Amino acid sequence: MSENLSKPMAGVGPMPLTFANARANAWEVMRAALAAVDPAEAVRRVMRLDGDTLTVGGHTYNLRQYRRVLVVGAGKASAPMARATEEVLGSRVVAGHVIVKVGHLDHTTRVSLHEAAHPVPDQAGIDATAKIVELLRGAGSDDLVICLISGGGSALMILPEDGITLADYRSLTDALLRSGADITRINTIRKHVEQVKGGRLAQVASPATVLSLVLSDVVGNPLDFIASGPTVPDNTTFNDAMQVLSDFDLVGKVPSSVEARLRAGARGAAPETPKPGDPTFDGVRTVVIGSNEIAAEAAINRARELGFQTLHLTSFLEGEAREAAKFVVAVAREVEGRSRPLAPPAMVLCGGETTVTVRGAGRGGRNQELALAAGLAMEAVRNVLIVALATDGSDGPTDAAGGFADSGSARRMREAGVDPRAALGANDSHDALARAGDLIVTGPTNTNVNDLTFAFVYPDADGTPVPA
Repeated sequence: MSENLSKPMAGVGPMPLTFANARANAWEVMRAALAAVDPAEAVRRVMRLDGDTLTVGGHTYNLRQYRRVLVVGAGKASAPMARATEEVLGSRVVAGHVIVKVGHLDHTTRVSLHEAAHPVPDQAGIDATAKIVELLRGAGSDDLVICLISGGGSALMILPEDGITLADYRSLTDALLRSGADITRINTIRKHVEQVKGGRLAQVASPATVLSLVLSDVVGNPLDFIASGPTVPDNTTFNDAMQVLSDFDLVGKVPSSVEARLRAGARGAAPETPKPGDPTFDGVRTVVIGSNEIAAEAAINRARELGFQTLHLTSFLEGEAREAAKFVVAVAREVEGRSRPLAPPAMVLCGGETTVTVRGAGRGGRNQELALAAGLAMEAVRNVLIVALATDGSDGPTDAAGGFADSGSARRMREAGVDPRAALGANDSHDALARAGDLIVTGPTNTNVNDLTFAFVYPDADGTPVPA
């Protein structure tokens, strides 16, 4: 099933809160969540131009003091961010380069948009990053650099250290994505094998004034991990990067050029990334313009309007997707059978980002794997719909944004000739969900603020909770 989540559904009014309407309710709530973190709207909310005074997030810039305004950036949501920046600043934007995922283009006139591959990088990403570096190396103290950062920026804006080839970097990325490491650990390594991450883009731009607008896709919004923190101080070290290799059994399994770089840094033979207190950051400000929390709040508000009792349980759902699924199902069962902590009709929401340790040869993503595992865990659970959504519309290397799960999901898979437990073991969630009619396919949403997992719990036909 494919839906356009960027716009509200026309003519949709109140509907009975019954399980028969569960998916329609879910689409309404998802649509509200994504509308709240529309990247262009987020930029317009925080950026205001009054004459020569630019105000962003409470900070003011007298544009008469600057010779040029340059715009750079990277991420799945950075194209609409660039468009909105141009709309606010107009001809004051002199030039710029922004890197976006293939298929995520927008309409800009002064900022050049460059498509590159995600999640495994390609030469187009390297070439576009080199253009950003070339532009910023010419920046002076009388220039204002606006850096637009969103999720996916780590894979799109890349410039490996000398001696690390694109093939090496692609191999490293594949190993990290399959290891089960979360994004903070993955980005710890990335920051120490590249030339622009971990605050080093700010070094390139210095002594220019830098204003970074960030759409966060990392749990808790740690600035040094969002897109690997190109314009903020780095709190990690080469020793931390080596520890990640050790913790995930990757020593000797990543390209030798990568491991050699990390070992050289750990013994002090390669320069560290700039740390807090480095004067590089004296002229840098960062404003978070969108996050998982903002999307979650909008989802909660819409669910309440529909008539649900609501609970935003956490913004820190992490760990293996299949284990997270068991937790979400357990919460739904408590609501279903005990009316705790809410009585049906209820919606419980978890934000965050789970991981998948890839052991099979199947296709899927963390949200699809969560939905598949949830379907297996709730075959006897009535009147509950679990929804796992990647807010960027792209869950793993697939065309799906996530998946649905209810008590009939596993049965529908078996009727379609798929063993759901075997599919989970093979990390083949995409095909299993597709066969059951449980895929969520939205196309690119042009935003990216982590994942949202919903549990919609409905009363039984007579209005009472379902007996345990």
